[in-house]
Amino acid sequence: MSSRSNTRLADLFRLTGWSKGELARLVNRQAAAQGCPQLATDTSRVRRWIDMGEIPRDPVPEVLATLFTERLGRVVTIEDLGLRRPGEAGSQPSPRGLPWSPGRTAAVLTEFTGMDLMLNRRGMVGAGAALAAGSVLSDALYDWLGAPLGAPPHGSPHDADAAGLDRYEAAPVGSDEIDALEHSVEVFRAWDAARGGGLQRKAVVGQLNEVGGMLAYHNPAAVQRRLWGVAADLAALAGWMSHDIGLEPTAQKYFVIAAHAAREGGDPPRAGEALSRAARQMVHLGRPDDALDLMQLARSGMGDEALPRTRAMLATIEAWAEAARGQGQAMRRRLGEAEELFVSGDGDVPPPGWMQMFDEADLHGMQALAHRTLAEHEPAAARTAERHAKRALDLRDGAKARSRLFDQISLASACLIADDPEQADRSARLALAGIGENSSHRTWDRLREMYRLTGRYAGQPRMAELREELEQAMPAPRRTDTSALGTRLI
Repeated sequence: MSSRSNTRLADLFRLTGWSKGELARLVNRQAAAQGCPQLATDTSRVRRWIDMGEIPRDPVPEVLATLFTERLGRVVTIEDLGLRRPGEAGSQPSPRGLPWSPGRTAAVLTEFTGMDLMLNRRGMVGAGAALAAGSVLSDALYDWLGAPLGAPPHGSPHDADAAGLDRYEAAPVGSDEIDALEHSVEVFRAWDAARGGGLQRKAVVGQLNEVGGMLAYHNPAAVQRRLWGVAADLAALAGWMSHDIGLEPTAQKYFVIAAHAAREGGDPPRAGEALSRAARQMVHLGRPDDALDLMQLARSGMGDEALPRTRAMLATIEAWAEAARGQGQAMRRRLGEAEELFVSGDGDVPPPGWMQMFDEADLHGMQALAHRTLAEHEPAAARTAERHAKRALDLRDGAKARSRLFDQISLASACLIADDPEQADRSARLALAGIGENSSHRTWDRLREMYRLTGRYAGQPRMAELREELEQAMPAPRRTDTSALGTRLI
């Protein structure tokens, strides 16, 4: 290949297993199905796209994105294929394709959600792509997140209007409509807390897709800021729901979109919170070092604007990451910081909507999780995990069924480590009784960890019975590629 080759397209092309001639035929067939029967792509043209970096004319980029999405079983955007033309949104390269200008954020948001919805309609999953390392995201986003608001690193705020208008017939948005959108976020957030991310994820993605189109219109500044806020909330929720059902690379991309949208809306703390969700994802997947990279970025991006309770929440995530690394002293230091910040209060400033889910029960729940995780390295920490898990259950809002499940699993696991199988059995059965009403795959992941700990008690009749019930109830483990480290997002 020459120095002008399209390496993004080449890399993805190799994954498909197609020949160049086969891809040309598929493009012609798909274009005809989309109402462009006059398109006549051949092998030599495909070779020029890959080897010479030639950008095909419309509608070929969109056709290619559709074909690659269907073939690879995960969302593949035009940007992923390296098919942006000079002068289009995001055409000026930055490290690893990040960050992008405000106009491009709306265009990427709309394109990515549209492809995600198309993928869902075909019943496919997004586990085939690799997660980017935390350090990759940190390197690409560090300077951008700390830059003055309203100063995008390149491009004009309106340089993606054409892309946005191609996807959406933009029109002005009124305050009543934004009120309704903000209310929908609250409804979706409550549903996720109660039932997990599986049942409403597509509805959230569809709503986010509509908001991306609304952002293509030049609304008044105050309206546009509120729209960016809604976009950030929906993208963070779409990412969290995707993570909850095992669509890990898809979730990571939504977290990055949420951080961009929050920054465009002038809300650095919201951007940092979105990145903290990506950090929690990393700890869950066994990559605490990457999580700490992201948490450092989230803290630095928030600056002094974050309220004490927001900083307390961040500290609990860092504590969990330190516990996963077996760093008990660092974990305890972070949890102490979280407690001090939490009780210091936020004065008369009401918490933003995205922080209302972090209450005293969540503080104890995260303390229980961190100590239970550390107990794998320091068994004495299990007793502290028990205490916090019980306190979390006492305080837990009945609407947060998924969090209650996590508390019960943390308690059962801590009791197993602390050599208290009777109490572990009671808590495990409570979790098992409620888990069928929840679509969260993460609860099953943690239940499998608890099942592993029951092995030492397998000779006890009651525990043997519990193990058999768990074996019958647990679905097969997910197969998600999180080992290979990608270098590009969106």
